[in-house]
Amino acid sequence: MYPETTGHAPAERAVTIHQPTPLAPVQAAPFVPMQPAGVPAVASVVLPDGRVVTGYAINPVQPEPVAAKPAVSRTAVNIALGGIGFGAVCGGLVLLTAFVAALAAFIHQLIILAAVIFGGWIAVQVLGSNRHGAGTTVNIRKAVIKRNHFHG
Repeated sequence: MYPETTGHAPAERAVTIHQPTPLAPVQAAPFVPMQPAGVPAVASVVLPDGRVVTGYAINPVQPEPVAAKPAVSRTAVNIALGGIGFGAVCGGLVLLTAFVAALAAFIHQLIILAAVIFGGWIAVQVLGSNRHGAGTTVNIRKAVIKRNHFHG
């Protein structure tokens, strides 16, 4: 933090001093009051409480006129609208195709589910009737159908 010393005197450093250069005095232009080109009319307004306000009328600022837009040809408009319509039709067809494919897959899954459920029901009817003693018995030799009775 402190400069190192040899023990006797502090180390000397070279110091450069910069002197500012003074600016030349500026002569102010003399103020000359000027009259406006035309003296505007002074207006006075009487407020409802009886006070009178006097002042100059100020003209409202007029906005700059808007530049005329260039004309757009009907052909360009029709081409642009046709392109938008074509894009909408293509997108609709893609969505319709996806919907039909999803619907077909859903119907296919329902058919498979119905087949599994119906097949399981048939399997329970066929295999379960001999084990539990309930169900329909068909005697082929006598051609007699007996219900809810087990004949062995």
